[in-house]
Amino acid sequence: MTITLRPITADNWLECIRLKVAANQTQFVADNAFSLAQSKFEPESIPLGIYDDETMVGFIMYHPEDYELAKIWFIERLMVGTQYQGKGYGRAGLSVLIEQLRAQKGYIAILISFVPENEAARNLYASLGFKDTGEIEEGEAVYRMGLRG
Repeated sequence: MTITLRPITADNWLECIRLKVAANQTQFVADNAFSLAQSKFEPESIPLGIYDDETMVGFIMYHPEDYELAKIWFIERLMVGTQYQGKGYGRAGLSVLIEQLRAQKGYIAILISFVPENEAARNLYASLGFKDTGEIEEGEAVYRMGLRG
């Protein structure tokens, strides 16, 4: 498995919107077409494809944010296409992004949110070191990973 994150461009946006989660997961994450539209109207949002070699297997989107007088990263989307789930792609893609974000100076934390009923997301984020903040934002639980910086 060789995981890379690549910008969504005119060359791969159709591939991105064709990726779908399983029917029982649609209440947990916005459709990729919605996320790409959102990124055009919220240009601080950075949409990326999660690739295994040359195959897009998932999607992740994040943005920088000023938060309580500090700078943080907020991961607003993470999804893996249904045909690629259960193979470690979500963990691998998120791990690559975390390392890239850690390398940026001046940021104190990474926040990520999820629908509280999404136990798979809760378990994944906790296993990577995210901690429950106890906050609920727009109906989603917010977890935090501190960064040195």
